[in-house]
Amino acid sequence: MPRFSAPSGTGPRPATQPAARPAARPAAAPAANAAAWAGHPKGSTAYRRILAGLAFAGVATFAQLYSTQAVLPLLAADLRVSAAEAALTISLATVGLALTVLPWSFLADRIGRVRAMMWGISAATVLGLLVPLAPSFPVLLCLRMLEGMALGGIPAIAIAYLNEEVNKAHAALAAGSYVAGTTLGGLAGRLVAGPAGELWGWRAAALAVSVLATGAAVLFLVLVPRAQGFSAAAAGGFRGALRTLAGHGRNPRLLALYVQAFLLMGGFVAVYNYLGFRLSGAPFSLPATAISLIFLAYLSGTVSARWAAGLTSRFGRRTVLVAGTALMAGGLALTLTEQLAAILVGLLLFTGGFFAAHSIGSGWTGLIATTGRAQAASLYNLAYYLGSSVLGWAGGLVFQRLGWTALALTVIGLAGATAAITAVAHPGPAPAPAPATTAAGGRVTAAG
Repeated sequence: MPRFSAPSGTGPRPATQPAARPAARPAAAPAANAAAWAGHPKGSTAYRRILAGLAFAGVATFAQLYSTQAVLPLLAADLRVSAAEAALTISLATVGLALTVLPWSFLADRIGRVRAMMWGISAATVLGLLVPLAPSFPVLLCLRMLEGMALGGIPAIAIAYLNEEVNKAHAALAAGSYVAGTTLGGLAGRLVAGPAGELWGWRAAALAVSVLATGAAVLFLVLVPRAQGFSAAAAGGFRGALRTLAGHGRNPRLLALYVQAFLLMGGFVAVYNYLGFRLSGAPFSLPATAISLIFLAYLSGTVSARWAAGLTSRFGRRTVLVAGTALMAGGLALTLTEQLAAILVGLLLFTGGFFAAHSIGSGWTGLIATTGRAQAASLYNLAYYLGSSVLGWAGGLVFQRLGWTALALTVIGLAGATAAITAVAHPGPAPAPAPATTAAGGRVTAAG
């Protein structure tokens, strides 16, 4: 009998070996598998399903989050509120998202990334279907804020999920692909809302977007594969959470990315919130359907997000990020003219530059942070959506009092400040690594 229990590893196992020993192994298997997990390589079926599933999550999230943006002038006229008050339907939704990205990230550490995203997207879909039924403006604002709180379970968790499930050599490209998908989501919602709003009013527009988001949410639930790189974090309590956040707050490179997210997203949302008001007035006097077409400029972001991710391997993240902010400023300068064609070209450049910078910043957080990646990404999203809420609303005050030129120059100043902070906080591009280092993903983190 003693020979049967000897760990020789040779010879056949006896039929009388107890079953308890192999049954005890799975308890440690998930953590061990997660530690050894190298990630899905580019081109694999699981890699494609991840990107497709998260693209539909992006449609469901960003179509709903900005569902009223294309019809803000109609909403303001119908509910008899000012431009800045109408923009609160956007700002409060993004405030709700900003308030919940951190709680969602800690929940995702316990129950898993995929399950947390499923809970969030399902709740947001239900709330989105209730928005068109709002009997008053205050109730509408309340529903929009709750909708944003539910959507907080998607953006930061999606980036953490990508960094865990995709091979690190392709992490930047995967993040860029995800951001490109979110641009399509935002574009789809606005293109649906504009014509529906002009024909049947803003409530019909909100309903149409909610139906679109429901279909996208179902596709996400069907496509997204089971996580293999996730291992549940031990509950560290409130103090443990504060230690994790404080560690990220002491990292100057992460802080620079959070400032970038706040300033650039705030300026970006301000431009899109109030450009519609400018184009609906003299000398342009465009109808709501035509104004909704300006969101086709998001297609430039769909291209630039992936393009920028590919350029990081040649020029480094810092260089590409600064170039993106410079492109934003140059494009916005073109909107200072009274020529519609120049304004549209400028909007294309502005949007492409923004999404290039955003794709780099959002993906970079998960690589700079070696622990607490979900929280690092959540802090990025917290800054991102606080910028959308605060600066996106405050831009309306500038626009109402001083006009479009003052608003555009303010946003150009925000882009310039971001470029300066990025150049100072991040090191320059590192020399190209040896092939073995590149295969291990070192090039992704070495690039500035």
